[in-house]
Amino acid sequence: MKNKIPDFAYHMTKFFTEYLPIQRNLSPNSIATYRDTFRLLLLFYDTEKHIKPNLLTLDMLDVQGIEDFMLWLKKERNCGASTCNQRLGALKSFFRYLQFALPDRALQCQENLAIRPMKQSEPGLKYLTIDGIKLLLEQPDIKTKYGRRDLAILSLMYDTGARVQEIADIKIVHIRFSAPATIRITGKGDKTRVVPLLSRTEDILKQYIKDFKIDAGGNDAYLFQNRNGQHLSRFGISYILTKYADKARKVHPELIPERLSPHCIRHSKAMHLLQANVNLVYIRDLLGHSSVTTTEIYARADTTLKREALEKANPIKDTPAMPQWNDDEGLMEWLRTLI
Repeated sequence: MKNKIPDFAYHMTKFFTEYLPIQRNLSPNSIATYRDTFRLLLLFYDTEKHIKPNLLTLDMLDVQGIEDFMLWLKKERNCGASTCNQRLGALKSFFRYLQFALPDRALQCQENLAIRPMKQSEPGLKYLTIDGIKLLLEQPDIKTKYGRRDLAILSLMYDTGARVQEIADIKIVHIRFSAPATIRITGKGDKTRVVPLLSRTEDILKQYIKDFKIDAGGNDAYLFQNRNGQHLSRFGISYILTKYADKARKVHPELIPERLSPHCIRHSKAMHLLQANVNLVYIRDLLGHSSVTTTEIYARADTTLKREALEKANPIKDTPAMPQWNDDEGLMEWLRTLI
């Protein structure tokens, strides 16, 4: 049997070096999310189908293979439907590129583009209460250097409401400690915003910078570094958050959800500002949303909570004497005629 030419590696390289950065004009951070998907795809084919990356061909990326990959993400990697669908979206972007690069593969590309995303329920907005945030920030051991570093990371995440990649990308030059203290954050689409720093967070950051002599590396040095003195990635930051969330959950499990993501800290900041009657426009600017419409999810979530609280406090309860509306076809038909 004649060996197939491993054409996948060639087109994956073109996808990452030409299509995404040049044709799509995506930022390095956006490209990194695509890269993560393909790293997982290669891992899946290697471990589950015993096909080494250098032997993977485009023919092997059929509907069955991609659906198996999605199932593997869900079962073996414990990914939720939303994450699985994001991975699928990255692969579909590759096949959109491929159908123009290789028109003879248009049918295969169209079949893969037709793969339906996983069904996902509309989850409630996950966020911590003020007590939950306080508990989380109490977990790092501030008697140690790395405990103080971790407190600086967690405090800055909450204080700024920044995305995890935005935190990872902060450099010394982006911080201004002269009053009023601020930090410049670069978000999606390379848009920058200036966010105020609370005095407590400012003090924590100053102590951390002094402990690790971060400023000795010059203004271009990244703010947060790992134990090897290298740039701390978003994965490293997520790991640190998970470590302290696990500790906090053992103390008060009712305050910390089973899975706590960096985005949950961002949601928490937004909800706490909203509950303090801060205007949605300011919250939009703080979070770096392009439209206040995006920020309105917090207002809707807060309204839902208020309704639930009112219903719990409602002394009027259903009694057996009250009619079971959904069991009475006549009543249901009557209600339908009112619409």
